Amino acid sequence: MALYVQKFGGTSVGSIERIEHVADKVKSFHQQGHQIVVAVSAMSGETNRLIGLANDISEHPTPREMDVLVSTGEQVTIALLSMALQKRGVNARSFTGWQAGIKTNSSYMKARIEDIDTSAMRAQLDAGGVVVVAGFQGLDGDNNITTLGRGGSDTTGVALAAALGADECQIYTDVDGVYTTDPRVVPAARRMEKVTFEEMLEMASLGSKVLQIRSVEFAGKYKVPLRVLSSFKDGNGTLITMEEDNSVENPVISGIAFNRDEAKVTIKGVPDIPGVASKILVPISDANIEVDMIIQNVSADGTTDFTFTVHRNDYQNALEILRSTANELDAREVTGTDDICKVSMVGVGMRSHAGVASKMFKTLADENINILAITTSEIKISVVIAEKYLELAVRALHSVFGLDAEEETA
Repeated sequence: MALYVQKFGGTSVGSIERIEHVADKVKSFHQQGHQIVVAVSAMSGETNRLIGLANDISEHPTPREMDVLVSTGEQVTIALLSMALQKRGVNARSFTGWQAGIKTNSSYMKARIEDIDTSAMRAQLDAGGVVVVAGFQGLDGDNNITTLGRGGSDTTGVALAAALGADECQIYTDVDGVYTTDPRVVPAARRMEKVTFEEMLEMASLGSKVLQIRSVEFAGKYKVPLRVLSSFKDGNGTLITMEEDNSVENPVISGIAFNRDEAKVTIKGVPDIPGVASKILVPISDANIEVDMIIQNVSADGTTDFTFTVHRNDYQNALEILRSTANELDAREVTGTDDICKVSMVGVGMRSHAGVASKMFKTLADENINILAITTSEIKISVVIAEKYLELAVRALHSVFGLDAEEETA
């Protein structure tokens, strides 16, 4: 028999009917003799409702009180799910984050877990019961309630699995696994049976919203097997593991991720002197704007054109800062656009296969799609293109690299 940590998101517990459904699922595992720890989110929409109440009271509520407020959403869910399990004859007990021994630092609204005292949970498990823990929250060293940031219930689930030495952390959501790309863009996208932590981290950072990045990092660090499953239909989901599949038929590319929230800014005619990149990027960093891709081209006249991408929400701010920098550096002009997107191919198979980049670039050229920027890592190639070509690019690459479901079964 195994110890499973099962995490259910807001959609999975979004109504009384769905909470009852989760209770049935948890009971079935418990009846098989498994030890079960459940981590739950607030009911869907509840956290936004609570934030709205805070904003009705104050334009700038203090972070400490915000954490006290928004943590109550999960407290409702753990009580209701425990009641539903008890109604089914299961010895279930609810635990808030602090009752579960989750200790964090004092960074309100984005706290990080520092330690977990598992003694109370283990006592419940040893008594044959189910543990139901509020995700997203903990307690700092001064006994203040803290929260882990949006999506933090995934991190709670993985952290509990690591602390308890669980056999598997099962993340239940509204999709039945990790797909080769978004099925809404490519209907032929297929569910992957297995993906490595490295690949999942890249895909999560590049726009795949299946799992929170911090939870994948945590799972990889502590070697906790993760499985993404659907709350609403049966299946094996997708296993996220340290192990690479070295079979001959393993695809070079595991998946294609994309992000529409991109913008590009360029400062032209910058003097090509040591330290100029720092003079451009330090003011951007000081404004808490995260830079993604960077391209620097030296012109024949000895000046440099410097281009970088930012999140679309930071576009206007980045432009204003860059115009000020341009005046200081006596640069020629500043330009930008926010109608771009990033398309990325991810796969550990790239390590042992040459020609992936050239095949990607040829595929895009055949579709008359111009590449505006390129960045690579050992298992990833990303390109920036005009947003209007996003779906065409993803569909073409998905087909050319043999990821379509029909090709898999042919």
